[in-house]
Amino acid sequence: MRAFGFKSNGGPEVFEEIDVPAPEPGPGQVLIEVAYAGVNFAEVQHRRGEFGEPDGPLGYDVSGLEASGTVVALGSEVRGLSVGDRVAAYLPAFGGYAEFVVSGADFVRPVAALPLADAAGVPCVYPTAFGVLTDAGRLRPGEDVLIHAAAGGVGSAAARIARSLGARRVYGTVGSPGKQDLAGQLGYDELFVRDGFADAVREATGGRGVDLVLDPVGGPVRRASLEVLAAFGRLVAYGDLGRSGDWAADVWDLWKSNRSVAGYNISDAARRAPGTVGAHLANALAALAAGELRHEPPAIVPLAEVADVHRRFEAGQTSGKTVLRVAGG
Repeated sequence: MRAFGFKSNGGPEVFEEIDVPAPEPGPGQVLIEVAYAGVNFAEVQHRRGEFGEPDGPLGYDVSGLEASGTVVALGSEVRGLSVGDRVAAYLPAFGGYAEFVVSGADFVRPVAALPLADAAGVPCVYPTAFGVLTDAGRLRPGEDVLIHAAAGGVGSAAARIARSLGARRVYGTVGSPGKQDLAGQLGYDELFVRDGFADAVREATGGRGVDLVLDPVGGPVRRASLEVLAAFGRLVAYGDLGRSGDWAADVWDLWKSNRSVAGYNISDAARRAPGTVGAHLANALAALAAGELRHEPPAIVPLAEVADVHRRFEAGQTSGKTVLRVAGG
């Protein structure tokens, strides 16, 4: 089958168009003919080697955490899915940048009336957004939320989900002033430039701060986020886009100021609570198909242009969701 993979870690130039054996579904697995594959920052990390060296078929790793397409085969012990179903799948072992991919049935859900291009951007992004808001963040109706990397896939999904869960105000931060104009489009009350965001948040909230901060950036942004938490506020860390290395919070400061820090990692959740990830995916697909969650159509790029997409991701030149057209791409 046709795929785009890499035999060594490095920059976007390591991607190669390759021909590798199509996978076969094992017990509890589903084989999907891929129509579209979502692109996520974790795939940039995968390519760079932050998850280890390539060790896939013929020495290549094929990236891609999200895919949509058609079920073409089922392994034993799979229930509730049929050959021919139009589905979206989370791929904890990667593999989406290819014509065919297998995933555990826990992470595969029908897309209903949602277009396959739209559905390809859901399986990693929306369960992560639900997870950081509900499982780790414990969001309650009437609370205020601050979302870093607000124009990205998870950020823009989380803004709308937070609103649907009853958040009072939803703020966000972006890396450049040019993205502030996206506030209304993405569902935010207000967007702040990330540099100096703490003062802007305190001013917007009358000094109170926010109840929940979602942070995939890390480093100084994470440290400053603690200072804008209201009483009993929570900070959820779910990434390290800034590549700032280790970060530590003083437990004494958390204890004395009624603040808390939590973490969320979807790959760990997929290992230890697969049903929860699958339930979040099903809820997201149903809400999007019904129009209960508003979303912007993704940018669609041919699979052959994956290296350029990764370059733009690393340069912070994207907003919203980008998906790769695999069939014919």
